Amino acid sequence: MAAQAQADGMVPDTSVVIVNEADGEASVTVTNTDANLALLHITLQDIPEDTEQLVFVTPPLARVEASKSQLIRFILQSEKPLVTQRLKRVIFEGIPQGKAHAETGNARVGVTVRQNLPVILHPKGLKPNRTPWTDLQWSLNNGQLTVSNDTPYVVRLAQEVQLLPSGNAMLPKAYVLPGEKLSVAASSQTAKQVRIQPATVYGFSAPPFEAPLKP
Repeated sequence: MAAQAQADGMVPDTSVVIVNEADGEASVTVTNTDANLALLHITLQDIPEDTEQLVFVTPPLARVEASKSQLIRFILQSEKPLVTQRLKRVIFEGIPQGKAHAETGNARVGVTVRQNLPVILHPKGLKPNRTPWTDLQWSLNNGQLTVSNDTPYVVRLAQEVQLLPSGNAMLPKAYVLPGEKLSVAASSQTAKQVRIQPATVYGFSAPPFEAPLKP
């Protein structure tokens, strides 16, 4: 029988970590779906545009038995009140303990699986917004497509953008930060609308959204 690769690992109970400033922290439960003891390693990552250390995790390292769970706390440590949402990333990685074993006629290969999730820090007093992409401002000028986010919310969306009635453009990343403006080359100079594929706060695909293009 051919070798069978099985992808086990640490699975968090959410697709995004939201740390509300009003609470000061957030908790995530991570389950070891492997059949053996594993070491859970948590790494916080800054995005290139925001390297300020605003949150830490505890514990950063934990031994988790097979099918058991570990509670991970994300604690806000900002010295100043948050003005806008801030974006970070977190990696949950399971490190198997012991060596892969092979049984007669059935070789089992352990594969380390990383879960890389966004971490959104939400300011105290800021109302939740389920559709922040509706407030993005789009413009087209001399073959350059520009998007501006004048809101206090992080907007996540697919990088590929359609221009209507024809054309397209590719954003450099899958998010637009509060106060950020991005400009990219577009394949049309006469488009009137832009169609985007936004993502909800939890990363699920939302229905396509069309917005007017300002000159």
